[in-house]
Amino acid sequence: MEKVLIITYYWPPAGGPGVQRWLKFVKYLRDFEIEPIVYIPENPNYPMLDDSLENEIPKGITILKKPIFEPYQLAGFLAKDQTKTISKGIIAAEKNQSLLQKSLLFIRGNLFIPDARKFWIKPSVKFLNTYLKEEGIKKIITTGPPHSLHLIGLKLKQELDLKWIADFRDPWTQIGYHKKLKLTESSKKKHLSLEREVLNSADQIITTSFTTKAEFTEKTSKPISVITNGFDAENSEAQTNELDTKFSISHIGSLLSERNPENLWKALAELVKENSDFEKDLELKLAGTVSEEVVTSIKSAGLGDKLQLLGYLSHKQAIALQQISRLLLLIEINSQETRGIIPGKLFEYLMAKRPILAIGPQKWDVQQILEETGSGEYFQYSEKDKLKSLILSHYKRYKNGDGNFVRGDIQQYHRKNLTGKLASLIKNV
Repeated sequence: MEKVLIITYYWPPAGGPGVQRWLKFVKYLRDFEIEPIVYIPENPNYPMLDDSLENEIPKGITILKKPIFEPYQLAGFLAKDQTKTISKGIIAAEKNQSLLQKSLLFIRGNLFIPDARKFWIKPSVKFLNTYLKEEGIKKIITTGPPHSLHLIGLKLKQELDLKWIADFRDPWTQIGYHKKLKLTESSKKKHLSLEREVLNSADQIITTSFTTKAEFTEKTSKPISVITNGFDAENSEAQTNELDTKFSISHIGSLLSERNPENLWKALAELVKENSDFEKDLELKLAGTVSEEVVTSIKSAGLGDKLQLLGYLSHKQAIALQQISRLLLLIEINSQETRGIIPGKLFEYLMAKRPILAIGPQKWDVQQILEETGSGEYFQYSEKDKLKSLILSHYKRYKNGDGNFVRGDIQQYHRKNLTGKLASLIKNV
């Protein structure tokens, strides 16, 4: 088999969507005659953990580890909760930020470029330079964020005769929270310079969305391919026809302060007031980290008694919740920068075969996938009346005993099929 080195920060026991993509690629690469070798930090500061994912690591995979120094570990002594929240990308609205939060954001944005994992670059390059030579490995993959890992790839590319694929799970300078880091002009230029150097040095670039590909095309002439995230067949085997007895509307994942569809809460509140049966049947389930601003908005709309805050769920628990919910929420920040964000949970939502209600920015890439698969409806934040009408139509089907299972063709988003696309790129790079 052809060997390829994969450099990633997120790996089990890390929880959350960041770990899923490359764990699944590694799981299936051997089916395409490629032997993955994974390089990860020995002592990472993961914002969330999910030990159950360790069971999915293929047997016999070589996993290399080197220690990492992370400032988050030091900052945690001063402000543990706030540091952990920022490390997840959850940043409060400007007006709600304390002086400490503003200081942490300024430090994060201007002293740690491109991010707080930058101290892993030099030791990793030194170690991997020797390892790659000894093992005769000629191809590497870096995945970010954290985008510091792309700088490891950049240095190795400069020092060795190898092929380098740079995988962007999220954009770099055009990601939603980038503007919130209180960057000085010189820091902005530094980020842009590093991004440009990575994009123009890699042999192949992968993005997870169509918009990010279009944005990168304006910055580089290097080949760019879209390989989205996906769902895994083993999980789909657990599909159940047992649904919540209540009319449950569920969201799985982080709800940031700016990921707050107030018109959705208002539409639900109006339906509660107008329909006594709806008032009795409604359940609003939020799993994962939910900002105080979102909770306050829901309670202000009069839905406090309908709200269930489930906290962080393991991947297995999240899959189970998706499969029994009557309606699944997919929500993204309403800004131009987020048009190219396709949340990983979308594909698990597809696997659950439950109808999806998506709310996000204009021209959001998610709309294309929903239309292709017939799996749900997309709305902009302002469309309260349309939201209300759709929810009512789903509620009527619920009252009529209709399970409302989605039947669209989703096989192109199967993790194994996506790994086939990746393997083709690795072989031809």
